[in-house]
Amino acid sequence: MIDNFQRAEILTQALPYIKKYTGQTIVIKYGGNAMVSEELKQEVMEDIVLLWLIGIKVVLVHGGGPDINEMMDKLGMEPKFIDGLRVTDEDTISVVQMVLAGKVNKTLVNLIEKHGGNAMGISGMDGRLIEADFKDEKLGYVGDIKKINIAPVTDLLEKGYIPVISTIGCDKEGNVYNINGDTAAAHIAGSLKAKRFIAMTDIAGLLKDKDDPTTLISEISTDQIPALLADGTISGGMIPKVKCCVDAINMGVDKVIIMDGRVHHSILMELLTDEGAGTMVRGK
Repeated sequence: MIDNFQRAEILTQALPYIKKYTGQTIVIKYGGNAMVSEELKQEVMEDIVLLWLIGIKVVLVHGGGPDINEMMDKLGMEPKFIDGLRVTDEDTISVVQMVLAGKVNKTLVNLIEKHGGNAMGISGMDGRLIEADFKDEKLGYVGDIKKINIAPVTDLLEKGYIPVISTIGCDKEGNVYNINGDTAAAHIAGSLKAKRFIAMTDIAGLLKDKDDPTTLISEISTDQIPALLADGTISGGMIPKVKCCVDAINMGVDKVIIMDGRVHHSILMELLTDEGAGTMVRGK
């Protein structure tokens, strides 16, 4: 428990960071594996509303892999993956669209509004926000992003909404695509020239030893990444995540944060305290 003086002191210490970020755009990628705890989900939405209330333009991009798997199981469908990407046939893309653009998206919108924010849920199909094409025939309707039409997002931000975006794309022929959440968020952040792109996941960040959270690399520049790829420090599922971070910076994002979405109020710790959270990726 803290007393009123301590509360006031905490708010005062946050003031420089509030000044720094007010009016800036922050894109948050909320990953499926970081969404499994209802308590943490509530806290993340509280953090987002707080940032919005102090004048930060927040864009929430979400996945929902566990929810898709759950629905497929209920329908008697077996999820299949190749190199970490979901094989998405016609039946699967229908489930993906239903779960991401429906259940998950509207649940997050509802939670944000429950905590006092104004949110609007859209998918990458709305306003052709995410134009895509087939990434690889063997993956089915898994999309490779060809173009971001950012106007639907900027229109919502200008009207004071928190855009909540499900990562489904489309093409001019009407095909629907399942888009990797990190990739979609990186492209959206780059199109907005965001001040920060926060990638929430289920690990502490980039680790020197993947089995030891105390070996967290707190900050890294993009020109250090090739050496870490070569020596195996960046491996497995972290490779595409780090690549998305580099892409976002190359597209104009100031800095990218990879953080553990399972840590209570990690977003606020990163943006409004000296301590920070996770790994910061910056340009050269």
